[in-house]
Amino acid sequence: MSTKRLLGIFAHPDDEGTTSGALLYYSTLDIETGLVCATRGEVGEIANPALATPENLGQVRESEMRAAAEVIGVRNLWFLDYRDSGMAGTPANSDPRSLAQASAAGVVGKLVAIIRQFRPSVMVTFDETGGYGHPDHIAIYRHTTSAFYAAADAVQYPEHGPAHMVSKLYYTSFPRSFMRQIGEYMREQNHQGSFSRLDPEKLGMPDELIDARLNVEPWLETKNRSWAMHRTQMDPNNAMARLPAEFQRKWRMFEYYQLAATRVGPDIAGENDLFARV
Repeated sequence: MSTKRLLGIFAHPDDEGTTSGALLYYSTLDIETGLVCATRGEVGEIANPALATPENLGQVRESEMRAAAEVIGVRNLWFLDYRDSGMAGTPANSDPRSLAQASAAGVVGKLVAIIRQFRPSVMVTFDETGGYGHPDHIAIYRHTTSAFYAAADAVQYPEHGPAHMVSKLYYTSFPRSFMRQIGEYMREQNHQGSFSRLDPEKLGMPDELIDARLNVEPWLETKNRSWAMHRTQMDPNNAMARLPAEFQRKWRMFEYYQLAATRVGPDIAGENDLFARV
């Protein structure tokens, strides 16, 4: 078993798409990979009614997540068993089973247990914007950041085993400059979907905060095949699916990371390696 491990922690099945290239790349370097899903995406949209119903969507999306993980070689997969909170301002935000309503101590405790079991060297989660402001994305960003520190503190959650210090924590998102380009394209096309109502200046990661830019083009075909496993979410009419081919390729051939915390020193400009000095 590898002594180096990469753990992605996200809110829903399909969120791992922002880092699936890294999971693929580092697995070729004999680095063990793992994924955590806080929810099963129970209130997500259903692209094709033949694939799922609102009643069984969570079960279907779990199966899709397992299939996607298999494609990218992730053999360690955990679900935290919270309910999808839905988009901001929707009734699902108030569901007592939702991630939005979960106690911070409870979520962090579950993450600490996984971290101490899996003992990752590097962790990745969403940045503070959650990419586009989804309550669950922002919640998992907060809880993962807390768990990074709590897992290393033997006084906290002693019932979950010996303390473990993760070397690095990264946040992943799209560059804000790219989100501006998408917004401009949507305006030119007079697109009236939910994306058109979002402020591009509040979406994605400010370009100046990006510390690592991974070229995952060699794994793009496999990355796309993994993404396609999330069939219930593959709506050909949604905003992202309707982007021109060159946008689509640019969107998926690079992954962007901000070094949020490190115990092994800062990244060096141009290094573009999540495991530098680990």
